Amino acid sequence: MKPRKPGIFGLLFAFIFILSGIPQLLQAQFSDNFSVSGYLQGNPVRISAELPEPFGDQSWMEYRLQNRLNVRWFASSDVTVHWQMRTRFFAGDLVSDFPEYADGIDIDDGLVNLSWMMFREDNWLLHYIPDRLYAEWDRGDWNIRVGRQRVNWGISMITNPNDIFNIYSLYDFDYPERPGSDAIRIQRFIGFTSRFEIAVNPSRDLENSVAAMLYSFDLRGYDVQLISGYYRERFAAGGGWAGDYRGAGIKGETMFFTDINPNNGTRETNFILSASVEYMFDNSLFMITEFLYNHEGGREEFMLLAEQITPDNPSFSRYQGTVQLSYPIHPLVDGSLAAIAYPDEEAVFISPSLTWSVAENLDFRLLGQFFMGSDDSVFGTAGNVLTASLTYNF
Repeated sequence: MKPRKPGIFGLLFAFIFILSGIPQLLQAQFSDNFSVSGYLQGNPVRISAELPEPFGDQSWMEYRLQNRLNVRWFASSDVTVHWQMRTRFFAGDLVSDFPEYADGIDIDDGLVNLSWMMFREDNWLLHYIPDRLYAEWDRGDWNIRVGRQRVNWGISMITNPNDIFNIYSLYDFDYPERPGSDAIRIQRFIGFTSRFEIAVNPSRDLENSVAAMLYSFDLRGYDVQLISGYYRERFAAGGGWAGDYRGAGIKGETMFFTDINPNNGTRETNFILSASVEYMFDNSLFMITEFLYNHEGGREEFMLLAEQITPDNPSFSRYQGTVQLSYPIHPLVDGSLAAIAYPDEEAVFISPSLTWSVAENLDFRLLGQFFMGSDDSVFGTAGNVLTASLTYNF
């Protein structure tokens, strides 16, 4: 008799059982020089979009289960090895209706392809990928990291043109850790307020590599950084600043990109500027306002779950204004609201969310993402998202 394939619920049970026991096992065996943490998260996602005729209004349901595992090995007093990974289960309409959806998940743009499609069926899949896997040497004023890591050069809390190695998207609602890149990063701290950095992110195609230098220093109470380097066949230069003015946080970032061989491409030159103000009111309401100018911004079409941003084009419109509010409604309940206006597209994005601390290490969250645009706007058929998540942290 031909053996039966394990059922989807059997695989899920085994998956949850094994992953929930890994942290305790590792911690018990190697408690002296290992640190283990992470979370297990489940969330249904509903996506809807108003597509052009003859398709009309469409909606899809997807069910996700995500496990994150963060492992640190303290090899010596100076050397630490970091291994952080995502194992994700997807089931539902997107997997079954769009064969290319699974191909989009099974992508690793790093120098080494570490993406692993563990199981793939007609309407579900199980995928694994590490987004941090690096060794760190730290001694005195020097810090050197080699491997897959996050090279975090951004200053602002919404849009980060300075993050030329691994920029993140505000629309990515289930990835708080943000992406990493395969890189070598060398930091030299100069006194208390200054540092010099060199980072190199080699690519399988050499011309798509990224290499840059950063110098940060204090200027009359403001933290200032200057950046210069090579970004995927473009020269990149810019900087950022952060400081305080009468109790408000003032931040900004700017970048300039120009093609090294302009005759071989169509992008030529781009200038990006973001400026933001952060303020905490007496009633604990925290507000961030940001203005973004992106000369190359703008798209002919847009789909919420399919679009990617890049450091040299970090927005979907030339002008963008954002307001983000967060407020502790109750000691156990936090609410937030993000609103983005795209004046040149005559469109608005709104994302409310509610987070409830159900118990120790257990959080429940509701979140929505909604686009509203004119008939001529590319956001008119962008799609909306409703999702709920239950997260157990360990």
